[in-house]
Amino acid sequence: MRKISNDELFQSFIAGDGLSVAVFKTTWCKDCHYIEPFMPDLEAAYAGRIEFAELDRDEVPDLCEQLGILGIPSFIAFRNGKEVVRFVSKLRKTREEIEQFLDRALQVAEALPGV
Repeated sequence: MRKISNDELFQSFIAGDGLSVAVFKTTWCKDCHYIEPFMPDLEAAYAGRIEFAELDRDEVPDLCEQLGILGIPSFIAFRNGKEVVRFVSKLRKTREEIEQFLDRALQVAEALPGV
């Protein structure tokens, strides 16, 4: 997963017309470590349809405040620099919940071609 550590790289990442998903995590978050074993499989399953990037919440606190990221891990899908849909909560996320979010993000992005 591509690692992003500043706002400039983040803005470049989300600017494309394809679907981009930013995953906000930290090194000290147990729930973030919980998703690590299956995230490579999800990336492979959605290859060619979704581009993924990981951001450490502690490295980009201003961006997280701007985006309203309170709970981690959090997922936000973007297309053409605009937010499409998000999966943000303080609860642990299961593989199935993340897959449902990714499927929903694809559906929303396809339904809103002008995003």
